[in-house]
Amino acid sequence: MPDALAYPTKTRDIKNAIMDSTRWNYVTFRDDDIVVATYAKTGTTWTQQIVCQLIHQGEDAPLFESSPWVDMRPVPLEIILEGLAAQKHRRFMKTHLPVDALVFSPKAKYLYVARDGRDVAWSMHNHHAGFTEQMYPMMNNVFGREGEPLTPPTGDVRQYFLEWLEGGGLPMGVSYWAHLQGWFDIRHLPNVLLLHFNDLKADLPGQMRRIAKFLDIALDPAKLPQMLEHCSLDYMRRTASQHSPIIDMLFQQGGATFFNKGTNGRWKDVLTAADLEKYDRLVRENLTPDCARWMATGELPV
Repeated sequence: MPDALAYPTKTRDIKNAIMDSTRWNYVTFRDDDIVVATYAKTGTTWTQQIVCQLIHQGEDAPLFESSPWVDMRPVPLEIILEGLAAQKHRRFMKTHLPVDALVFSPKAKYLYVARDGRDVAWSMHNHHAGFTEQMYPMMNNVFGREGEPLTPPTGDVRQYFLEWLEGGGLPMGVSYWAHLQGWFDIRHLPNVLLLHFNDLKADLPGQMRRIAKFLDIALDPAKLPQMLEHCSLDYMRRTASQHSPIIDMLFQQGGATFFNKGTNGRWKDVLTAADLEKYDRLVRENLTPDCARWMATGELPV
């Protein structure tokens, strides 16, 4: 068992059309900061909304303004840092970085969310295929881009899945396996809480209580029903454009694309036996058995 106080240190940077890990070098952490960390399309915005509701005690707060994605390269870093410095409420930020490319602070508390890789790829395809034409120059033409430009997906969802297995799709050049295993390996730290998409779907009230306890936030039972309503997919889809008008510019059907179905298993009638065997082989080669079990089911080792 690693020393509980042996916090991870950053060993590399990731820079592409979407992300720039060096931006975290300029964040000055507060003692009660919260970071929602995910690979992408694993329940990121859902978890941000849960935290938002806990902090604002059920009020209808603007999520994307309240919780900046620090490593998102096209948004000027100065705007993010100024916004964070001005926030009076407890801050909660977002990252899609693997832990070895992130400035990890002992002051902050980290929520990491996992999901079955096949469901991640399916959701990612919907997200990527739903970009508008304006999305691509926004990502590619900002000064300082490194690596290949962001391009539309080619082919159908099965082809996208097979390309994703080989490192294609989104996020660009970031392995899901290494991302997942890296965060799983630091689950023993007192400021890290592992979550799973399946658990959020199966028992949102229970998961909200679990998150509140981890964050040392008192949960008012009288406000819980309103919090749960504000964390429903229907509510987030319905209010997305109101809370963040840019969504309508970047996604073909606005919030309906950004918040799609929120369902699992859509790959079952599409992938072939050979496709599934390839997926299973990559899981065996890249994840420890405990991590693989957690990814697939949400079950953590005792």
